[in-house]
Amino acid sequence: MFGPISSISLYFAKLSKTTVMRAGPTAGILAAAAALAVSLGAHSASAARPSSGGFTFRMVRTPGVTCLPHAGASVRITRGALNDTMTVKVHGLPKGTGFDLFVIQTPNKPFGVAWYQTDVKTDSHGDGTATVRGIFNVETFTVDVDPAHAVAPTHQYHLGLWFNSPAKPFNLGCEKGAVPIVTPFNGAQHAGIQILNTSNFAVNRGPLAHVKA
Repeated sequence: MFGPISSISLYFAKLSKTTVMRAGPTAGILAAAAALAVSLGAHSASAARPSSGGFTFRMVRTPGVTCLPHAGASVRITRGALNDTMTVKVHGLPKGTGFDLFVIQTPNKPFGVAWYQTDVKTDSHGDGTATVRGIFNVETFTVDVDPAHAVAPTHQYHLGLWFNSPAKPFNLGCEKGAVPIVTPFNGAQHAGIQILNTSNFAVNRGPLAHVKA
């Protein structure tokens, strides 16, 4: 069975064989032009169809980090009726290692306002997956209206992934220095260095800014 587009195409195919002989070359030109317009219209409609898979992007190794050359992650954000689902899949990391994922204001130091999202634990292959729900789109922001420590509405459009333990990246040779670097990016505020972020996007327009509300 043929759909509307196929039926129209068949119609113009017949028209080009019969009407052209009766009405001359002008009718043939008009028929061909009409068929081309139908074909282009169908192609444009298909190309404009929105993807049902959500917005997908990559996290890259933090600039300046020289260890773990194959470290990376893929992220998919799917819009829901009330909130969003974000799935993060990491790879190329040390096996059996804990990490902490944050939504952050800027991908690199000093990072700005940060929002703790989830822990990620790698398997025996150095891969790991975590899924969280929240607002992960162009409207994501933080605000503090307390005059004692006010924070104006601040958008956070980037992601960052930190080692949960300061000792792990130090032992892997990921950092220089005589002692491990300690950062506040885990629940105990005693984490290691950042290993992945979204610095492959502009500082003021991170990947979450590309997800419509």
